[in-house]
Amino acid sequence: MDSMTHTTEATNTAEATNTAEATEATNTAEATEATDTAASLQTGEAPAFPADRTCPYQLPQLYSELRDNPGALRAVTLFDGRRAWVVTKHEAARKLLADPRLSSDRTHDQFPATIPRFKAFRDGRPSFIGMDPPEHGTRRRMMISEFTVKRIKSMRPDVERIVHGFIDEMLAGGPPADLVAQFALPVPSMVICELLGVPYAAHDFFQDASRRLVQSADASAAIAARDDLNHYLDGLITRMRTEPGPGLLNALVARQLAAGEIDREELVSTALLLLVAGHETTASMTSLGVITLLEHPDQHAALRADPTLVPNAVEELLRYLAIADIAGGRVATADIEIDGQHIRAGEGVLVVNSLANRDGSVFEDPDSLDVHRTARHHLSFGFGVHQCLGQNLARLELEVILTALFDRIPTLRLAVPVERLTLRPGTTIQGVNELPVTW
Repeated sequence: MDSMTHTTEATNTAEATNTAEATEATNTAEATEATDTAASLQTGEAPAFPADRTCPYQLPQLYSELRDNPGALRAVTLFDGRRAWVVTKHEAARKLLADPRLSSDRTHDQFPATIPRFKAFRDGRPSFIGMDPPEHGTRRRMMISEFTVKRIKSMRPDVERIVHGFIDEMLAGGPPADLVAQFALPVPSMVICELLGVPYAAHDFFQDASRRLVQSADASAAIAARDDLNHYLDGLITRMRTEPGPGLLNALVARQLAAGEIDREELVSTALLLLVAGHETTASMTSLGVITLLEHPDQHAALRADPTLVPNAVEELLRYLAIADIAGGRVATADIEIDGQHIRAGEGVLVVNSLANRDGSVFEDPDSLDVHRTARHHLSFGFGVHQCLGQNLARLELEVILTALFDRIPTLRLAVPVERLTLRPGTTIQGVNELPVTW
């Protein structure tokens, strides 16, 4: 027995030594490969990113080229000369958005900034979307009750009232009209004001400040807009402490702020995020959605003939338009391998919604609009723990808007050729600031 034991121990020792050596060699080879592959981020072709659209609903030429990239990652050059990875495939995008090794911390020095204002905002307190777990989950749970499917369904009568009210005003004014100023922007502004408990009487101020915040290429102008909004919201929170009312913001003041679960600066930044994102994105989806349907008369006709297609049409438009195209910025906190390519710790990653949503391996004939398509697995609301908190509200608003607008104004059409519309640059939420229509 002793001889057998000694032989076994010797064999195990030799095997362990060989295994350790093999593992070390493998790790060394993998590390060398990762270094070599990662070096490609800093060498070789890396086109300037992002690019501007020349059509409201089609990809820029650069994005079509990036989408044809055989791998899941492609190196691009940002405005400051730094490089980052763009994710070009749907499956890889989902994996990476759910990977805890990618951080959403916008204060991180290596977080990929696509425009000067993003860098300038690093000095401010981030809202919950700029936090990682577990802090992100703690903050998100404070608000989730106002965005559940049940809660949003209960808002349908209010949303319908608001939508029809603005259609009434637009019809009373007679054609032509600016669909953005008279409908697409005020509808979600009033909806988010009622949900938050923000007085709609201040809508002219916060709509203007929001526009300057999300569209200013100049960092100082964007910071000034942010500061204007912060000052307004801080004053509103002060008033809510002594004059409470309805709405999510009032509830956060009464509960979480009073209990010290959130401090005042963070509450202001959270309120700013909800207010701005709650109307800018839906306003852009409304205007671009109308343009897209009017420019695809067969799809418009199918929708008019069968109203049950409206939920499908909303998902397809969300996929097709991908208005928050560069919202999926992350920075790697560890080395990551994805589809045979390597992301090194400290490198920036951009999940570009329009690329993931036009992946032909997931969506057949991806560059065509098809309101019969089941497109619910698009990434326009993100994926993973940071998936958009307000997605249920956005869907409800868009369903009500598309149904009411084309029912009430069946002859609605563009008052100018689509080629004459001025599109926003690729560095911001996609959309138009003016949309002349007639009927």
